[in-house]
Amino acid sequence: MTMTRYRLLPIETQYWKPGDNYLLTIVKSIKGKVANNDIIVVSEKAISIALNNIIDENKIKPTAGAESIAVFWMPKIWGYVLGPVSRLRRTLITRIRRYPKQEGSRHKQTVLERAGLLQALMFGSEGGIDGSNLPYAYVSLPLKNPSWIARVIRKQVQLKLQKNVAVMIVDTDRTYSVNNFHFTPRPKPMKGIHSFGGFLSYVVARFFKFEKRATPLAISGRIIPVGEALHIAELANRCRGSGAGRTVWEMAEGFHVKLTGVTWQMLDGTKHKPIIIVRKKR
Repeated sequence: MTMTRYRLLPIETQYWKPGDNYLLTIVKSIKGKVANNDIIVVSEKAISIALNNIIDENKIKPTAGAESIAVFWMPKIWGYVLGPVSRLRRTLITRIRRYPKQEGSRHKQTVLERAGLLQALMFGSEGGIDGSNLPYAYVSLPLKNPSWIARVIRKQVQLKLQKNVAVMIVDTDRTYSVNNFHFTPRPKPMKGIHSFGGFLSYVVARFFKFEKRATPLAISGRIIPVGEALHIAELANRCRGSGAGRTVWEMAEGFHVKLTGVTWQMLDGTKHKPIIIVRKKR
């Protein structure tokens, strides 16, 4: 498929914290930069944090099932079997082999309760639940209503800035493509992307090296074919970067602290680009 060529403009803002007015921040940040027919791509995680859609896993009490996943399944099965089969980076496999018992057990309990067993058997961002770019033992939850939020953002831009734009909400979790069939282990992607299999579909997709791109969750203001939406989502994802780190391990290592030692103040000092303006090249 021939893809439309785009220009991307990353919009850097302060780190979004629980209770922040993300609608006001978006409007202020893109004022004077956005034009009619632009696509405003916004990070799902940034919105989830602003909406306080997060959980402190220090308060979670793990069951025996969660502990068995953290103590055996992750370091042994993922560390020595599924990790290599999935072609994970060697450094990541090494970290998985040292999977933390306490923090890992609490995290797996959260996933079991919120997303189910097939997601809990994943190695990271299970069910859209993710701890990267969050402090302490917090994890963000997936948005329940991304389509509604995308519409609200679009209407605010239209009302405050008089600009007719489309809005896309995107997650960094990967969607895999085989010809025109698109699937993801992550629950509730946009229409046209199939969600199934949990860790099973992830391992198969990674083993066969299927094309992988960031996952669009919702689009408001324009009908965009799924393949083109995936292309835009991945362009925006690369433009945004990984913030404080792609994983909780990278984040903690970057700040030279223990796994749950990252603070809000540390994250305040990172480059935060939750908004990407995407524009067709003329």
